[in-house]
Amino acid sequence: MIVNISLPDGTTYDITIDRLKKEYFDRKVVVVTNPTISALHLDYLKDKLSAKELSVVTIPDGEKYKNMQTIETILEHCFENKLNRNSLLIAFGGGVIGDMTGFAASLYQRGIDFIQVPTTLLSQVDASVGGKTGVNNKYGKNLIGAFHQPIAVNIDPYFLTTLPKRELGAGIAEIVKMAVTFNKDFFQWLEENDLNDEENIKTAIAKSVETKAWVVSQDEKEKGLRAALNYGHTFGHVIENETNYNTYLHGEAVGIGMVMANELAKKIAYMSDEEALRVKKLLEKYDIPTTYKIADVEDFYEHFFLDKKSLDNRIKFIVPKGIGNCEITDKISKEDVIEVLKRFSN
Repeated sequence: MIVNISLPDGTTYDITIDRLKKEYFDRKVVVVTNPTISALHLDYLKDKLSAKELSVVTIPDGEKYKNMQTIETILEHCFENKLNRNSLLIAFGGGVIGDMTGFAASLYQRGIDFIQVPTTLLSQVDASVGGKTGVNNKYGKNLIGAFHQPIAVNIDPYFLTTLPKRELGAGIAEIVKMAVTFNKDFFQWLEENDLNDEENIKTAIAKSVETKAWVVSQDEKEKGLRAALNYGHTFGHVIENETNYNTYLHGEAVGIGMVMANELAKKIAYMSDEEALRVKKLLEKYDIPTTYKIADVEDFYEHFFLDKKSLDNRIKFIVPKGIGNCEITDKISKEDVIEVLKRFSN
């Protein structure tokens, strides 16, 4: 299956959901990966890939290494191998690898091509699509970065065969996010089908990619509609920051964040108890965490102001309106938000 993204500036590329095909690149290519993916799948990739010159840079595995020091490692490899503006980077891993490879590609000689070959469910359905790249710092998640679109995204479901159960759940959280914000029928389909089934997960990937491709085509730089895809993230990013990116996978933190966002939606009468429970049950079906104990409510609230969506000292929240719709708003009072946060501090 092929899903096409077409942006207003004329940029277009294909997202292919299928087994990787053999491909030759008449230019220098650097594959960016980590030790885990390298051990499991690098031979599989190399069997499909050939180039004028091909090298591999292996960076540490984990969100805590998503920083400028790791970007320097990637760039140094590029300089040492004398890449030029016609060269190509290939992101071979999960969302962390994709974000950093894309950011490095945006920086090297002011921008070179890169391709996404995502190996986790989360990166296949969300992180690899749309050109958002970047790194974390002590102030928060993805606060340094660039919009730099890949020239292709190749999603091979084969990689999911070695994915740990937690990683699968983290990806499913992002699938649920897509359904709650944009597609009520898809949400109901998710309730009725088991994503541990190979054909069902392919269907869910395709539907998620189609949804994200449509959103990105409407709003590449996240000026409006695309921000809705951050449902659960405003809360989730604070959780990740508070736990030093060590306790939860990104999708797990987003799952908790969706539950928190739903409580806020209930508070302002956008969502019923029954709808919020349906979302929570769907997350728990795949052992995605849905609870978190906030140690300091005021400190948690202050972290919201570091969110990229916040502007002029106003916090933007993505609040579901039932299932299948949502609203981006900065009109929610601090009192209402604090009251919701206190529900997670007891």
